[in-house]
Amino acid sequence: MLVDSHCHLDFPDFADELDQVVARARLAGLGAMLTIGTHVTRFEPVRALTDRFPDVWCTVGIHPHEAGREPVHDAEALARLAEAPKVVGFGETGLDYFYDHSPRADQERSFRAHLEAARLTGLPVVIHTRDADEDTARLLREEYEKGPFTGLIHCFSGGADLARTALDLGLYLSVSGIITFPKAQNVRDVIATVPLDRLLVETDAPYLAPVPFRGKRNEPAHVVHTAAAVARLKGVPEEAFHQATTDNFFRLFATCVRPAGPAASAASAS
Repeated sequence: MLVDSHCHLDFPDFADELDQVVARARLAGLGAMLTIGTHVTRFEPVRALTDRFPDVWCTVGIHPHEAGREPVHDAEALARLAEAPKVVGFGETGLDYFYDHSPRADQERSFRAHLEAARLTGLPVVIHTRDADEDTARLLREEYEKGPFTGLIHCFSGGADLARTALDLGLYLSVSGIITFPKAQNVRDVIATVPLDRLLVETDAPYLAPVPFRGKRNEPAHVVHTAAAVARLKGVPEEAFHQATTDNFFRLFATCVRPAGPAASAASAS
């Protein structure tokens, strides 16, 4: 079994064939998919997917791109939203200095609120960071000093220093299709050093389709190609890698119910 730890099933890219997309994921061996919140104002369609599909779970959060446009939510407000059934974490949140679609001060305020919500509830936080390694590491350390929290850096593409900070704080790193891109040797070099028990895999669908689908719309079923690439990089048999990353996912997202045996088969058939 595999898990897609980060996708966006509510995005319009999937509107016309979502049932088929989920069916293909199940046929590819996925036991669960985590669809990620990016706007609190659009949270209900994300949450509704978890009613529609028994093997889909979700998070609630504000993407850094939207931090300057979405209503301001403090940690308590985020925590209240997370009381909805099948909400298993916060985010995605973080810092994006590549696009700077929202002012950096708003990104930081929102990021800190999500980290505080993670502290308050014990639920993990999904972190987005791009061209912001130093500030991301600084904020993580500062917030961790206020009290521990759990989470992951999704679609990891940062440097060794950020990876070290995240691992030192007990966070996980999630690997996307970027790992298969020819020019991503720097990412492969970092991921090669990360302990297997701290890795997850994801698609970030509909984005970042791995080779051999690069340039096309991504979908959860394609996570098997990312997993195969990371397994080769780590020198681990694919089945063992699937088992390890699945265990890691359910350890981190501890309120997500793990399918087993007949339950998994029932989800696939529904």
